[in-house]
Amino acid sequence: MTMNRRQALGAFGAATALSLVSSRAFAQEGPITVSALYDQSGGLESYGQPIVDALRFAVDEQNAKGGLLGREVKLNVYDPQSNMQLYAQFARQAALSDKPAVVFAGITSASREVVRPIMRQFNTLYFYANQYEGGVCDRNMFATGVTPGQTVEKLVDYSVRNNGGKVYIVAADYNYGQIIADWVKKYTADHGGEVLGVEFFPMDVTDFKTSISKIQAAKPDYVWSALVGGAHISFYRQWKAAGMLGKIPMSSTTFAGGNEHVILTPEESDGIMVCQNYLQELENPLNKQFVADFHAKFGADYPYITELGMGAYQGFRLWAAGVEKAGTIERQPVIEALETGISIDAPSGRVTIDPKTHHTTMDVHIARVENGGLIPVETFEQQPPADTALVCDLIANPDDNQQYVIDF
Repeated sequence: MTMNRRQALGAFGAATALSLVSSRAFAQEGPITVSALYDQSGGLESYGQPIVDALRFAVDEQNAKGGLLGREVKLNVYDPQSNMQLYAQFARQAALSDKPAVVFAGITSASREVVRPIMRQFNTLYFYANQYEGGVCDRNMFATGVTPGQTVEKLVDYSVRNNGGKVYIVAADYNYGQIIADWVKKYTADHGGEVLGVEFFPMDVTDFKTSISKIQAAKPDYVWSALVGGAHISFYRQWKAAGMLGKIPMSSTTFAGGNEHVILTPEESDGIMVCQNYLQELENPLNKQFVADFHAKFGADYPYITELGMGAYQGFRLWAAGVEKAGTIERQPVIEALETGISIDAPSGRVTIDPKTHHTTMDVHIARVENGGLIPVETFEQQPPADTALVCDLIANPDDNQQYVIDF
C-alpha cells in the first residue's frame, strides 16, 4: 500500500530496522556504548525521531564494517519528552550507568545547556549535532550542526538581493530565537537592509493571527521565520489562510528541520526559502547511495531525511574516525585525535572538524520548498564556523567553558 506524506510521517518513528550487523566476530572486550538523548515525544518529536533513526543507521553501518576497534557499537536511546528535568535526569543516568564512550544529545539550545555541564562533570565526551545560534566554547563538546555565519548570512544576502531589504522577524522565545534574531539584524544591516519588526513567541503558542495582521500592516519585503516546534507550524497554516503565502516571501533556517515541509501541504509551504547543510535532493554519488540505503532500512515511504538527522550521522562518523585515529575510546585521546582536523566525506559533502572551535567546516545550500521537497538554488562550499571562531579559541584557551554571545 502506498502511504501519503502525512501517513508516512506518523509511521516513520515506529519503522522496524533490519539488522545490518556483520557476521564478523567482535572482540571480547564487550560493546562500545553510545548514548543518545533526543525528544521522541512531548512536542519536538518531529525533530528527534529522525535524529535517532540517523544514529541507528550510523551504528548499524559501523557494525556492518566490523564495529570500532573490533568491538560492536551499542546505542542506548533515551526520550526526554521535551522536558528539561528529564534531560538532566537522563544525562546523569547515561553518564553514570551506561558509561558511554560518547553522548549525542539535545535539540534545543536549552536542552544542550542542561546536558553540557553534566557531561563535563562526569568527563563524558559530548556531541551536539543540531544547527544552533553558535558561540559555545567547550573542549568537551563538538558541534556538528551549522551556525549563523554559515547559513543565516547566506540566506539574508539572498533574500535582500531577491526580495528587498525590509524584513519582519518572527522567532521562538528562547535563547536560540533571540540570538538568531540578532544575527538577522546584523546581517540585514551589513547588506543595507532594515528590520521593520521583531516578535518572539513561546514554544506552545498556536495563534498567530494578531502577528500576521502586524506583518500585513508593516509591508516588509520578506519575513524571516525562526519559529521552532510542533505548535509553531500553526503560523504557516494561518499565513496561508490569510492569503499571504506567495504575496510576501518567507525565509528561514529552521523550516524543514522538523519536516515542516512534509507535514504541511504544498499549498501551505511552497516557495519558502531555506538554507541548510544537507538536502535529500543533493546530486552526488555518496548521497544517492545513502538515501537508497536509508530507505532500504526504514522504508521507501520515509518522509524526508532531515538536516538534523544528517548532523547526527556526520557527528557519529567524525567521532568514529577520531576513535580509529586514537586507537582507543578514551575521552582525552579521542579529543586530541579530533583536534587534528579530522575530515569525512559525507552525503552532504566534505565535513571537517575545526580544531580551534570544535565546530565544523561544511557545504551549505539555499533551497526552495517545492511539493514536499527542497530544491537546491545556490551552493556555498566549505564554509567555516566563522561566527564562533570570532570568540572561541580552544587551542589558546583549552580550559574555556562558556557560550559567548556576540555584542551586536
